[in-house]
Amino acid sequence: MRDKIYASDELITLLGERRRAGELKKIVFTNGCFDLLHVGHLRYLWEARTLGDALVVAINDDNSIRRLKGEGRPVLKLQERLEVLAGLACVDYVTWFTEDTPIPLLEKMRPEVLVKGGTYPVEGVVGREVALTWGADVRVLSVAAGRSTTALIDKIKEAGKK
Repeated sequence: MRDKIYASDELITLLGERRRAGELKKIVFTNGCFDLLHVGHLRYLWEARTLGDALVVAINDDNSIRRLKGEGRPVLKLQERLEVLAGLACVDYVTWFTEDTPIPLLEKMRPEVLVKGGTYPVEGVVGREVALTWGADVRVLSVAAGRSTTALIDKIKEAGKK
């Protein structure tokens, strides 16, 4: 499982080598916090994996999650989130980024497919404009209705009050 976890520069080098060797023609990239993995994540990651030769999941580091989600988040620290995602058979590589968006990483990696799970329009995918400049396919995949990390945290908090 740890053989799937790479710092972003190492992963970009590895993917480049695999592309040049003809082993990878289509890299699928997705990103997010993945704070508490739930069925919505799982379904969308499996669907994403069917779109190419390798699925790369890039996750926000702890500080960027705090900036985006507020104090008290993440629930799981970076290393734990990396390991949980690396433990999924549908995930080929896991990396992390420190910025609030994955755009700098996307620009370096240049995946053929950029996906997000969600209910928003494809125009709302962060990094869409840059990914389109090199011809990437940008998609929003289905999610399990009513499933989100925030909803899961709220449910746990509510159960704790009983």
